[in-house]
Amino acid sequence: MDSETSDPQKRLVAIVIDDFGNGMTGTEEMMKLPVKFTTAIMPFLPTTKQDAEQSHKMGHDVIVHMPMEPNKGLKKWLGPGALTTDLSDEEVRKRVEAAIDDVPYAVGMNNHMGSKVTADERMMRIVLSVCKERGLFFLDSRTTYKTVVPKIAGEIGVPLVSNDVFLDDVYTEQHISKQISLLRKHMESHDIGITIGHVGPSGLKTASVLKHSIPLMQSDVKFVKLSALVSGSAGDPFILPNP
Repeated sequence: MDSETSDPQKRLVAIVIDDFGNGMTGTEEMMKLPVKFTTAIMPFLPTTKQDAEQSHKMGHDVIVHMPMEPNKGLKKWLGPGALTTDLSDEEVRKRVEAAIDDVPYAVGMNNHMGSKVTADERMMRIVLSVCKERGLFFLDSRTTYKTVVPKIAGEIGVPLVSNDVFLDDVYTEQHISKQISLLRKHMESHDIGITIGHVGPSGLKTASVLKHSIPLMQSDVKFVKLSALVSGSAGDPFILPNP
């Protein structure tokens, strides 16, 4: 295991912040959080490279925040280079490889939206095959209960972690605080927890609640980067037991 996970007394929490890459509200505030965390950066956007550079320099993890088609919503919301189910196998592979190439220092990938794509075996087999070839783990954001990611990742042998709590699906401090309470409750019975927040409309509020909550949680949990949760022995990727 990673040195970050060496404290046997503490349960481990990884904070992932989505939607970096477009100069969104809260970017600077998130980068100043008092613990190491994971930045999910969208490819092909104005601050993609800058955010990846800054995040890496500050010791945070960088992952590719891959835009994927949802069940509802407009394709134009997805941004450039998005994966949609009407694309050919070859085009899907090309887009995944291009996205990885566009985000410096990426060690993993997660889905941006993607309720339609992450439930599609053909699509996810290509995405996860490229991740395996490039040595990336995958974080299933769990935007749909129909996700096929655990099944395909298990077949292909890609290290997989899965989201437990979305912090800011409602943009109020009251809701974000309630989600932190859910995370704390989750950690009473689990050794590992993964929570996802966002820069953007909720960015300042999420950063503020996290800044306040992290010190209160540190007596019970240790905050780690996602890579600390997936760094099994080399060549022996494992899937974390996330019920």
